[in-house]
Amino acid sequence: MKLVGVRKMKQKKETWCKRRHGVVNSILRVLISPFSYFLYGMRVEKFKEQGDRQYLILMNHQTAFDQFFVGLAFRGPIYYIASEDLFSKGWISSVIRFLVAPIPIKKQTTDIRAVMNCLKVAKEGGTIAMAPEGNRTFSGRTVHINPAVASLAKKLGLPVALFRIEGGYGVQPRWSDVIRRGRMRGYVSQVIEPEQLQSLSNEELMQRITEGLHVDEAKADGQYRHAQTAQYLERAIYVCPYCGLSKFESHKDIIRCTTCGREIRYLPDKSLQGIGFDFPFAFVGHWYDYQCDFVNGLDLLADTSAPLFKDQANLIEVIAYQKKTILQKQAPIALYGDRIVCGDRVFAFGAIDAVTVLGRNKVNIYTDGRIYQFKSTDKRFNALKYVNIFYRYRNLHAEEKYEQFLGL
Repeated sequence: MKLVGVRKMKQKKETWCKRRHGVVNSILRVLISPFSYFLYGMRVEKFKEQGDRQYLILMNHQTAFDQFFVGLAFRGPIYYIASEDLFSKGWISSVIRFLVAPIPIKKQTTDIRAVMNCLKVAKEGGTIAMAPEGNRTFSGRTVHINPAVASLAKKLGLPVALFRIEGGYGVQPRWSDVIRRGRMRGYVSQVIEPEQLQSLSNEELMQRITEGLHVDEAKADGQYRHAQTAQYLERAIYVCPYCGLSKFESHKDIIRCTTCGREIRYLPDKSLQGIGFDFPFAFVGHWYDYQCDFVNGLDLLADTSAPLFKDQANLIEVIAYQKKTILQKQAPIALYGDRIVCGDRVFAFGAIDAVTVLGRNKVNIYTDGRIYQFKSTDKRFNALKYVNIFYRYRNLHAEEKYEQFLGL
């Protein structure tokens, strides 16, 4: 009986926030500060008003390094909300958990467990950070923010610090493998105090959050130089204004439609220039908007006998928070208007809970309590189209017809 009592006491005393997390964060700040400045051109403005208070930090998401920028602005350990993909890498995930204890969440799903973990961290005095977009932008504009973030903020009752990152799309677009020479800025754009949270409706709070985090980089606002400015832009673009659904290939600063052969140059100021013709879009953001409008105009059910696209990728099952298992290497994939066929598996859109993009070009499919992932060895693989086509199908079957949201 005494042994049982001791075990129960140990379980009760188990905490999320550990002293070592503060030590690790202090070491990381020293190491990362010069790296951020010289590689990313990042100027982080320290949040001098932080004091000894804990916060819920909400940030817009532009680069793969954003969480480290936040860490340079705030003192003390920060507990980041991260997708389950980070926790499914075996021993690497175990090391990350031990060092910084991020809070896991399943992308594009309602994750009650993540909310409970956030409440636990807040109760223990920890500062929490998250990117409420849940995705890095492909277009240069801040993408859809899940309205559930307003409810979470009110539940936690912490002051909310809105951390805005500017210039990240110019320096490292989500679709690119390279970091360009340019300038970035990170700073707290505003703070929403706990008493304000309670006085605002969820809609009003969402408006404050959206406005505080919104960034639009579909404009010439600086020079971002590299020899490969257009390389892998085809990860974001799959609609040609002249051919419709198409495939693209990029090399250095040029992207080419493989259907019509037209070539477009990506300039250091992020603008686009048709080679030998007048291209209708000034920036990727404008091309991206056209692409979304095009997909929102598709009648996916008119003909489902022929695939819209064909690819190859490794089919992986993700055992959430544990590991990944390869089910089939170089599996043929066909994207139809109502399903995805991968090898001998058929993922009917009507049976899928969510489809999302991870990183630059991985696809996660959530269905029947399981998570499947497409990870291609082809660096030109476009994962975005799978998300967009799935949500177009879902919107066509929703009670409110023809919604515009396409998954990001």
